[in-house]
Amino acid sequence: MRDPEQELSRWGIQAAQEDQLLRCSPRCIYTPSFANISSHSRKRNKGGGGNQIFPIHLLLWKASDFVYEEAEELEEIRKCGMKNFRNIQVDEANLLTWQGLIVPDNPPYDKGAFRIEINFPAEYPFKPPKVTFKTKIYHPNIDEKGQVCLPVISAENWKPATKTDQVIQSLIALVNDPQPEHPLRADLAEEYSKDRKKFLKNAEEFTKKYGEKRPVD
Repeated sequence: MRDPEQELSRWGIQAAQEDQLLRCSPRCIYTPSFANISSHSRKRNKGGGGNQIFPIHLLLWKASDFVYEEAEELEEIRKCGMKNFRNIQVDEANLLTWQGLIVPDNPPYDKGAFRIEINFPAEYPFKPPKVTFKTKIYHPNIDEKGQVCLPVISAENWKPATKTDQVIQSLIALVNDPQPEHPLRADLAEEYSKDRKKFLKNAEEFTKKYGEKRPVD
């Protein structure tokens, strides 16, 4: 990660370059010359409370770094060709929202594919992304609204060094192997634990009915 102050001192960014950074940094809200950073600012306010005032070009530089990081992660995922995460769709003007298809290997979910949406907060990577299933799924760890219980992106477990591909791999593992001890749907967790055959039958029928078509290699 580049140090904003060192880079600015070295290169002496002028007003025209600030405008250019502003146009490519959707996370920033422009104020004429300065912006407030509240006391929860992660890197700039370790010593105490209260608000601090920083030149807007410092904020723009830092925000653009986060945008570039997400762009690099997206490019890496596309290049590696993850067989279980396909048809990735991203609005290049807003890298904060990704969509793609989860393609599970294990029955009963191998009878379809499931569209997910990944939303990155403005504070990423210091706050975790949110994953939502847009396709209905019969799964004890995913509720009717598509919310998923995924430990790696929980507030207490999240680490800024965690990459998006690790989040996706954890999600795929959870879909393939449900964890009934941490359910979002207690009824399905009970069915999974007490009558696995019935659960697999219901989940397969549900997947065939609501799942998306699996990509053809």
